[in-house]
Amino acid sequence: MSESILSDSIAAAATGPHAKTLQAKRVSGLYFDWLINILCVIFVGGMYLDGWAHNHGRVDESFFTFWHAFFYSGYLLVAVAFISVAVANRLRGYPLALSIPEGYRLTGVGLLIFAAGGVGDMVWHLLFGIERGVEALFSPTHIMLGLGIGLTVTGPLRAAWNQKETLGSWRELATAVASLATFMAALTFFMMFFFPVTVLLGTPGTGSGYFGDDVGKVAGLVGATITAAALTGPLLLALRRWRLPLGAVSVVLWLSILGATIVDYERPLMIWLAIGMAVAAAAVDYMAWQAKPSSNPNSIRWLAPAIPLLLYGGYYIVLLLTVGSTWSVHMWTSTIVIPTLVCWLLSFLLLPPRIPN
Repeated sequence: MSESILSDSIAAAATGPHAKTLQAKRVSGLYFDWLINILCVIFVGGMYLDGWAHNHGRVDESFFTFWHAFFYSGYLLVAVAFISVAVANRLRGYPLALSIPEGYRLTGVGLLIFAAGGVGDMVWHLLFGIERGVEALFSPTHIMLGLGIGLTVTGPLRAAWNQKETLGSWRELATAVASLATFMAALTFFMMFFFPVTVLLGTPGTGSGYFGDDVGKVAGLVGATITAAALTGPLLLALRRWRLPLGAVSVVLWLSILGATIVDYERPLMIWLAIGMAVAAAAVDYMAWQAKPSSNPNSIRWLAPAIPLLLYGGYYIVLLLTVGSTWSVHMWTSTIVIPTLVCWLLSFLLLPPRIPN
């Protein structure tokens, strides 16, 4: 059953003699959206805390650690809130299918997937030990956890998406912006091994190591391209749906940049590079606000490539002005140009050319 069908079903359920009472008693709406957003920030924050512990040698060979406890406690808070509201609505007369607030059915699916992944992760660790390095993001159970997180934290975003009319103000879209920012921060976590601020692409200190040889340079370029597409895609989708208020794009990108900086923080250079990308994110914000893609779809065509162009441009300007790059000019410019071209191509998926009649 789709969300639109759910809306119709709610309307149908509320056409009887107790319609007004039934509608008034349904637990959902703005306060519930904010509750889920706040708890999801704690949830994703716990994931970053666990990631930081992994990256800094604070995790032993046991599944039962403080970091895991905090992470899974965040999950439990979201699950309890979700189940409590569903039960409350069920007790107030709504059928089971309608007891879950609109936009949150996939949140329920995400919670189930995460629970299954959590049990599987414990068994995986007991059988095969704790993952090291990049293995921590690529193990099957961790990918399953990531899928569950993504579906869970986007509940408020889907709820806002299903609203028929919005004016694009902070009052109306703050919950959607918060949900999108949390989702993209979670997505950034799974890109930590190729997010520019985290891995320091082309910087002294990585010259003979992580991205020093030809294979490493290709890996860095591919990672930068994936990062650009992952950051640009959800933003373009939200910008196409709404005219996001000024500052919204900055909030979304800043949270991802902040998370990428903290999760593997080791060198002060990371802060300066993060500032360079954050300033570029503010420029993207202003351009998107002026372009109004929701009412001017053609602006997507130039806004899509502008996002990686500015973000990576900000990164390399700071890098070159501070410590320089161990990569040649051919290499570091390609990590700006290629992601820019890929995101330009991405715009054709969101806004296909008109098909002649």
